[in-house]
Amino acid sequence: MRYLDAGSHDLSRVDPLAPDLMVILGAPVGVYDDDAYPFLLEERELLQRRLAAGLPTLGICLGAQQIAASLGARVAPSGSKEIGFSPVSLSPQGSVSALRHLANIPVLHWHGDNLDLPAGAVVLASTELCPNQAFAIGPNILGLQFHPEADLSNIEAWLGMQQSWLRQVSIPARFAERQKSIRMPWLRLPPRCSRNG
Repeated sequence: MRYLDAGSHDLSRVDPLAPDLMVILGAPVGVYDDDAYPFLLEERELLQRRLAAGLPTLGICLGAQQIAASLGARVAPSGSKEIGFSPVSLSPQGSVSALRHLANIPVLHWHGDNLDLPAGAVVLASTELCPNQAFAIGPNILGLQFHPEADLSNIEAWLGMQQSWLRQVSIPARFAERQKSIRMPWLRLPPRCSRNG
């Protein structure tokens, strides 16, 4: 396995067709932030080549948005932040996919953007705030807006790294209240984070 930090490593040296599986992870930026973060465009150019070849690719959060944008779909701020643990609703296709194991399982959501489905994509999961939480394109391409990789053993450290971003967002009250029912007392919003709906 080889890990590359898109903001630090030279993506021009990456052969997008070489890996057996490519996983594109998240970041607290949007696909539309190319001017501030030029690596986003470089990453999408790599993805375009890989996706055209139909090679196994997984996108998580920003990674899913990058896949969608690489295929010409719109990605934009949703007007609401979805932050915390909550289950996703599986579609009929999602119920027979690898995501079937996530039925009724709270997963970590950490985004404020929504994406339109790329051509040929099938919705696998949704939430009230995000109708396209997970999508698949054929058997090899999977995009997840949520974070199935979140490790509860180090989530407090992970949240600590995100405090500056959290202070800038407004979380809908109905989503913040849902955290109480999941019994995750360590997931607290920072003082400046409002809970308006």
